[in-house]
This record gives sequence, structure tokens and C-alpha cells, in this order.
Amino acid sequence: MATGWRRASTMAIASRVALACLIVACAQHQPKGSTRAPEPKSWTAAQDHVQMMEQLGIQALRPGPSGNERDPNHANYDESRANPYPDLPPLLTLKSGAQVTDPRMWRRRRAEIVDDFEREVFGRVPKNAPAVLWSVVAADTATSAGRRVVGKQLVGHVDNTGYPSIDVNIALTLVVPENGRSPAPVMIMFRGGSLAQAVGRPAPASTGRGGFAPPPPSPGSDAPATDQLIADGWGFAFLNPVTIQADNGAGLTRGVIGLVNRGQPRRPDDWGALRAWAWGASRALDYLETDRTVDANIVGIEGVSRYGKAALVTMAFDERFALVLVGSSGEGGAKLHRRNWGEAVENLTGSGEYHWMAGNFLKYGASSATFGSKNAGDLPVDAHELIALCAPRLTFISYGMPEKGDAKWLDHQGSFMAAIAAGPAFRLLGAKDLGRTDNYKTEKMPPVNVGLLDGQLAWRQHDGGHTDGPNWKYFIAWADRFLGRRYVAAPPVPGR
Repeated sequence: MATGWRRASTMAIASRVALACLIVACAQHQPKGSTRAPEPKSWTAAQDHVQMMEQLGIQALRPGPSGNERDPNHANYDESRANPYPDLPPLLTLKSGAQVTDPRMWRRRRAEIVDDFEREVFGRVPKNAPAVLWSVVAADTATSAGRRVVGKQLVGHVDNTGYPSIDVNIALTLVVPENGRSPAPVMIMFRGGSLAQAVGRPAPASTGRGGFAPPPPSPGSDAPATDQLIADGWGFAFLNPVTIQADNGAGLTRGVIGLVNRGQPRRPDDWGALRAWAWGASRALDYLETDRTVDANIVGIEGVSRYGKAALVTMAFDERFALVLVGSSGEGGAKLHRRNWGEAVENLTGSGEYHWMAGNFLKYGASSATFGSKNAGDLPVDAHELIALCAPRLTFISYGMPEKGDAKWLDHQGSFMAAIAAGPAFRLLGAKDLGRTDNYKTEKMPPVNVGLLDGQLAWRQHDGGHTDGPNWKYFIAWADRFLGRRYVAAPPVPGR
């Protein structure tokens, strides 16, 4: 292990030298006395990662465990070793020590939790975040799930008058039932997809902006989520996250984060990609609030994997969202940071996925720093508090089976524990939780395909893989019940 640290240290020194040379070169090419805005930094994720470590005074980070169980440093999957920090930060205790006993006191506690998450985990949305101007660039009609639908392709141009070197245009596709007797509730889904794909037409040869759509389901499977929504009178919107912010560290000087920072590196409490994607979803909701075909009081957010993390972050920070479907989100999402199971904090502080988080999050993977060292047990907050920020709104935590590809790495049990520990906040605000005890240390997940769907906080592990597809029919029926809507089953897939 010591040899690995020395190798990592040597690589870090080399990266620092390269970074210093890059900065000097940039300075030499800037004309003296020039008032022109600097060009965006162009460096690798490793270089950006090193400069953040230097800002924080970190000399070395602990390596994250491997997802390959044959590697000597493989992740832990032994439950007896899974809870080295068994006590979670208190959910209903103010920093003053006073117990939170009513909704008014919860507003104060909520603000404290939000501040901790912003400063140490996800980063702060800057006060000078630019406005977004939405425009409809295409429209189409088609038939989906036996109903006529109308689709709009929108582009949200992020105001870049203060720094024209970076141009950010958010891709959003909206589809709602045509001639609905009332505005439709809408689910925003973190995914790409052209207007043609959204309304079921063959996609053109090039859709641009890296668009994609999920493959059609196989015979015998459920109808696509989009068909299920349309059949039930919902609309849906595809929000392409990479048009907001790139999913890599090298892109932090581009996208909306780079635009606000004028192409320069982040500060330690600046927002990461998860918070940027969530900000983009909030701007999409801004548009939906102006669209008369949409019931803006019932807009939800959905995502799977890293976008499941982003969906949970969106719901937690923007209280206008009415509901969320969080799919297979794992570490940085619904999984407890304090769990030693599968993916760990150290995997998110290394150079591969650090861009999702605030720079300050790196401190909790530090083995050597000017402040000593920190680990997951030093975090002021954990995932149960992120889920609690969604209360009392409709919050559905979804996972699949490791045997079908929803890897053990995600820590399904750790996410269930977080949902259990979030329950008191839901009850305090007049909502129902999972209906179990509050003892997150002993409560175990229900069997696969047995949902806990009697409250505004819900859990279901389906028998599929790394997707939330098999849970959509349960999610829609659950949401309709709590929203006072009538659930209409989606038509079967052709060939079923």
C-alpha cells in the first residue's frame, strides 16, 4: 500500500509541474495591459483535480476500492464490516442542540442541512448564475400509446453576454397529450433524445447534441415509460444533461460552470456537475411554468445511476418539484456515505468522478493534508438528510437486482437504511414514511418485487437490472393515488 502511495505522490508532483508550466505559458501569451477576458482553461481532468487538491492543501488522497472483486483492493461486501461509522448525523436536531418538534423549526433545520450540503458536498449555485432564454425550434404531432401527442423541441440559451467564449444551449424535448381537457402533469427525465425519438418517429441520421433514446423493449416487457405516462394522461420531457455541463473533470472550465467562472478553475465550494444538472432541471421547470399545456404544480424529475443522483439533488434543493423517481443512484445519491460497502467516498474524491461534487468534498478522502486527514465519518451530513430534504413531497427510491446487473457496488441496503433514517422528517411534516421502525441499523430491505408504497416516501426493488423501467407502472399508480388522479394502465408492447 505504501508503494502505491509513493507512486501516486510521484504522479501528483509531475502533474503539478505540468500544471505550473501550463499556467506560465498562458500568462506569457496574454498581452500586457490587455483587458480582454481570458480564454477558457484547456487542461485534463487530472490537472484540474491537482489544482483543487492544492487549493485545499491536500497532499494525498486514499485510493477508492475497486469494483473488480478479484483485485486485492476490491470493495467490501461483508455486512459485518459495512458500518464503521454507525451513528448518522442527527436529522431533527438544530446545531444549537434544540430538538426539532414542528414544521416551523424544520424550516430552520432544513436551511442548516442545505448549507452543509452546499458547502461540503454538492457546491453552491452562484448568485450570478445566468438567465436562460427558452425558444421552440421544432414541433411535431404523432400517436403514442393510442393517444395523439404534440411535441416541442426547445433550446434554452444560457445568457453568455458576460463571457461570449463559452456558449451553453440546453436541449429539452417536451411531449404532452394533444387537446387535453386540462393541463398535463409532466415528468422531466434526465436523458437525451430528439423530437423525432420522443414522438416515436424514426430519428434523422444525425440528431446533434449527443442525443440518445433507450432501445425499444423486448416482447413480454412493460411498455416504455413514455408510453405509460402518455396513456395515463401525463406528459414527459427529455432533458439532456450534457448540454448543461459535461460529465468529466476536463469540462469544468466549460459548460455552465465554466461560463459563470469565465473559463477559470472552480473554488472549493463551487458547484459540481450534479448541482449543475439539477440547476438545469430547475430552469426547465421555469419554462414549464409558462407553458399552458403543462400543470406546473405537478412536475416530477427522474434519472438512473449518475442521473438518479442528479434527480435526488434536484428534488432536494428545488421545492417546486412535486415528485421524484430516483433510480439506482448509489454513492452520492441515496446511499449512505458512512457505509463501507461497494462504492465509497474515496471513489468520488479521486480524479474519475470528483467533478460531480464540490471541490470541498475531496477533503473527506484525504489521507494527508494541512488539516490532517478526513473520512466519511467527518461529513456533517449524509444521504438520509438529502432524502429528508424532499419531505413531504412524493419520493420513490428504486433499485434493481445485482444478479441482473444492478451491481452490489450501489449498496441497496445502505440506500434502504438512508430512506428509513429519513422517515422522521416525512412524519413531522404530515406525510407517511416507509412504515417501518426508525432503527436504520437493524431494518432490512423487503424481498425483491415487494414495494413499500403506502406513504409519500416509497421504496421498491424490482427484479430487473440497472434501470428503473420495471418500476414505472408502480411509480405512476403510486403517484396518481397520492395526487388524487385516476391511474390508467398503459397498453401492452406490440408482440406481447
